[in-house]
Amino acid sequence: MDVRDMNTFNNLVLFTLDEQRYALHLHAVTRVVRTVEITPLPKAPDIVRGVVNVEGQVIPVVDIRKRFQLPEREPELSDQLIIASTARRSVALVVDVVEGVIEHSGQEMIPPEEILPGTQYIEGVIKLEDGLVLIHDLDKFLSFEEDKELDAALKKE
Repeated sequence: MDVRDMNTFNNLVLFTLDEQRYALHLHAVTRVVRTVEITPLPKAPDIVRGVVNVEGQVIPVVDIRKRFQLPEREPELSDQLIIASTARRSVALVVDVVEGVIEHSGQEMIPPEEILPGTQYIEGVIKLEDGLVLIHDLDKFLSFEEDKELDAALKKE
């Protein structure tokens, strides 16, 4: 489904990082859980914070703050993990707060290059009454090299 199709509606999961709102497509989100202890993963790419065990499944935790060059901070008990699926794997993202699900039409989305040139991880931007929401493209979140490094690190786990 093309998210820019004018006749389609898309559901997005809204979340915040340092007061900025972001979104993922609902179809990519498996679940949201409270933050748990993150186990370091030796030889993983810098963007991977470690792994978590969710119902017996070892899932890499991707540092979304690092990818977007936000200030690093230690996870807090109030943080949440969004468990989501890329084309290749499940990943967990540490976020401040998951706000809920909204619906938007393809015509509401602004291509990212019109606002923020060079943002390959952002699929688009939508305007809400109370501000902008940056929509993530999870399939572009890990580079090919990072994905290969992560595969190798997980095999050693």
